[in-house]
Amino acid sequence: MAQHMAAVTDGEFEAQVLKSDKPVLVDFWAEWCGPCRQVDPILDEIAGTHGDKMTFLKMNVDENPVTPFSYRVNGIPTINVYQNGEVVRSIVGARPKAAILNELSEFIEA
Repeated sequence: MAQHMAAVTDGEFEAQVLKSDKPVLVDFWAEWCGPCRQVDPILDEIAGTHGDKMTFLKMNVDENPVTPFSYRVNGIPTINVYQNGEVVRSIVGARPKAAILNELSEFIEA
């Protein structure tokens, strides 16, 4: 588990993500997912640097099937950014750090 990213469950999702007053990045992942393990240290590093501007959370799709299903998370890793209760950005698949930072720039540079 990444040190800068807390886990979120189906039961906590609404309170921690949808009702948050700042953008929330949720990394949908699973233990058996190789690309998820590639992305994990990248997201952890970004969370350590930009955790003041947005919240970074992880959701294990095997342990929490309801939320991924409701947001049509079909492939992992899927990284969704939620703002005001809505998905405002979705990144599917492993990406290099520069690409992820580029996708998140409007949230972390504001």
